[in-house]
Amino acid sequence: MPITKLEDWQAWVDNNQDPYGKCCIDVARKVMEFLDEEPNTPIEKGEGHFGVSGLINRADESIKAGGITGFMAGAVATMVSHCHSRGEEFRKMWNLDTQIGSEGEKANEGKGVLNPALLKLLG
Repeated sequence: MPITKLEDWQAWVDNNQDPYGKCCIDVARKVMEFLDEEPNTPIEKGEGHFGVSGLINRADESIKAGGITGFMAGAVATMVSHCHSRGEEFRKMWNLDTQIGSEGEKANEGKGVLNPALLKLLG
């Protein structure tokens, strides 16, 4: 797995041994394996075979995690974005896929990962 920041990845693994945290680690690991299996397939928005949400959902199903929450998906996106050789590509597509308005486009000017557990309330 082309992990570019092995020490950071190992710190996440070491610090997330509880069931909740370990689930995030396991899903992130599987997403990175999917990225490694098809290194030339562009990452897309959405639920498609190589969409950011699709990759996370496929990883969740593949390891039988039982369905992760939006917050957990955000943690997975953060780890993949930070540690994998295709992380920047993943991060940018994640932000565009997760945005409610245009905040994903703005986040892509920096280095952040949008939190998918936020709601937009209409009044």
